[in-house]
Amino acid sequence: QVRLEESGGGTVQVGGSLRLSCAASGVTHSPYCMGWFRQEPGKERIGVAIIGAGMGMYDDSVKGRFTISRDNAKKELTLQMNNLNVEDTGIYYCARASVFACPDKLDPSAFMFWGQGTQVTVSS
Repeated sequence: QVRLEESGGGTVQVGGSLRLSCAASGVTHSPYCMGWFRQEPGKERIGVAIIGAGMGMYDDSVKGRFTISRDNAKKELTLQMNNLNVEDTGIYYCARASVFACPDKLDPSAFMFWGQGTQVTVSS
């Protein structure tokens, strides 16, 4: 059984930074594709960044500001978020796909296992 637990959310002002972490337990998360997704109340869950064995893939809105990384030995996924803006507000979810190769787009339906989420609030 796969368990994913996010941490690191909080409230920051515009321009601030946060670092999200996702700890995986159970069946190994390596080398499965993993990612971060964001959801706002009443809206669909959208992809923020995903990563397989190589470089990460990012939504255009976060390119140059967010960095996704993974430590397979520690079974940890992280998302470094810099220069945050109000539009980054939402619940951030960690997810693991059921396949090794990441999809060619940030599609939540490609991911099978999900954490409970961590709230990120950016205030102006």
